[in-house]
Amino acid sequence: MTTNAASGPAKSERFAILRRCRRVWAISAIHGEAAALARLHAAIAERREPGDRIVYLGNWLGRGNEVGAAVDEIVRFRRETIAEPGFFAADVVFLRGQQEEMWQKCLQLHFAVNPGEVLGWMLGQGLGATIAAYGGDPKLGLAAAREGATALARWTGGLRRGLDARPGHREVTLALRRAAFDDRGRLLFVSAGLDPERPLAAQGDALWWGSRGFDAISAPFEGHARVVRGYSPAHAGATAGMYTLTVDGGCGSGGTLLAASLGPDGEILEILDAG
Repeated sequence: MTTNAASGPAKSERFAILRRCRRVWAISAIHGEAAALARLHAAIAERREPGDRIVYLGNWLGRGNEVGAAVDEIVRFRRETIAEPGFFAADVVFLRGQQEEMWQKCLQLHFAVNPGEVLGWMLGQGLGATIAAYGGDPKLGLAAAREGATALARWTGGLRRGLDARPGHREVTLALRRAAFDDRGRLLFVSAGLDPERPLAAQGDALWWGSRGFDAISAPFEGHARVVRGYSPAHAGATAGMYTLTVDGGCGSGGTLLAASLGPDGEILEILDAG
C-alpha cells in the first residue's frame, strides 16, 4: 500500500496529508506544560518559513497543572502561524495521543458499561488534570458513576460545557488525526508507535497505545524513510534509529519539551529543547 493522495488512508479524515513540505516541526508530548510550550513556540517562530509544517504528536492534554493554558497556547500559535503569508490551515496538524483518546472517552463516559472502573483507570493515567482544567471534579465523577447514568450524564455535560467555554478548544479536539504523512510518502508521524506487521490503515489504537513494535522497525515502513513519534515510556529524549525517530524528553513527568525539525527525505535538521 502506498500513502499518497490516491491511497485509501489519504481519502479518510483519519489521516492528515502534509503537502509540499519544505520542513516539518514535530512537537513531542506536552502534557499540559504551558510555559515550556510557549518557549518552544517562540523558538519555532524565530525559524518558521513558508513551506514549513507543524505536527503536534499527541498528548498535549493530561498530567500537568496547566492543561487549559497549554491548549490556549496551541490555539494562539496555530492562529499566528496560519496568518503568516504562505501558510494554510492544513499546515498545522494535531495527532491523537493517549490523553486525547481518554478525554474523548471521558466525555462519553455515561455510555460505558463499567464507568467507575473506566474512570478510575483513566485517572491513574493522568487524566485528572484535564478534567480539572475544564471545571470537573474527578471525585464527583466517581460518585456520579456509582449513582447511575443520569447523574453521570450531568457530570459529563458539565465537562462539555467547560470545553465549550474555552475558545478554540473544541475545534482543536475535533481536528485530531490518527497519523500524518507527507504527500511524497517519505515521512510518517504517529503519537506513540505502530505495529510494523500491519498496514497503516489497520493500525487502530496501536498508534497511540502501542509502543513496543516501534523499536522493531528495521526497514522503511510502507516506503517511509522515517517514522516519527512523540511519546515513549522511557522518555529518553531525541533518539534516532535507521528509519525512526522518538522525540520525548519527559515533559509533564519532570523532563523537558522537545521538537524535531525534519527535511523532506527524513533527515534530522535540528532538535529544539524548551528547557
